[in-house]
Amino acid sequence: MNFYAAPFWIRAIYPKGLVWRIPSSKREVFLTFDDGPIPEVTPLVISILKKYDIKATFFCVGENVQKHPEVLDLLLKNGHSVGNHTFNHVKAWKTDTDSYLSEVERCNLLVKSNLFRPPHGQINRKITHNLRKDYRIIMWSALTGDYNKKLSGDQCLANAVNNTRPGSIIVFHDSLKAQERMEYALPKYIEYCLGEGYSFGILE
Repeated sequence: MNFYAAPFWIRAIYPKGLVWRIPSSKREVFLTFDDGPIPEVTPLVISILKKYDIKATFFCVGENVQKHPEVLDLLLKNGHSVGNHTFNHVKAWKTDTDSYLSEVERCNLLVKSNLFRPPHGQINRKITHNLRKDYRIIMWSALTGDYNKKLSGDQCLANAVNNTRPGSIIVFHDSLKAQERMEYALPKYIEYCLGEGYSFGILE
């Protein structure tokens, strides 16, 4: 079963201290992208965001940064924020704590950020306790589901729109698997938000 929003009961069973939304009285949302950076998709995302003069936060896989440092540089030169998504996109529930923390630190040598998002949304209390000393652990208010080939672009768009509130953290992906649905839904979502009076912030 896939959950594209973060209802109270899901947040309640996760460790405390995770960021699921940004408390805000302003009509502001936070676009985030996971799993890049890659030359086939990330520059496309940058060009879409540039068209609307919007900044976003990209949670980067260390292995991709190692292979494509020029794409990370492109993100930074365009004023986007970056975060840590482990070096090999590992699952916390299938990885011992020491190995997982090593993955995070290996990625951080390349990304150099105090922002962290656990791949697959998987994290536990022990990992949280260790990472909170140095990282702000960012979860999400809504997953678009653009990585799911069973969804249409319109369904991904609806997942974002239906869960947009002031302070919402929205997850897209700059990956090959998600490209078709992301490329369809992202500009439409931006135009929806702008039409509703929302601005876009970056996580720091």
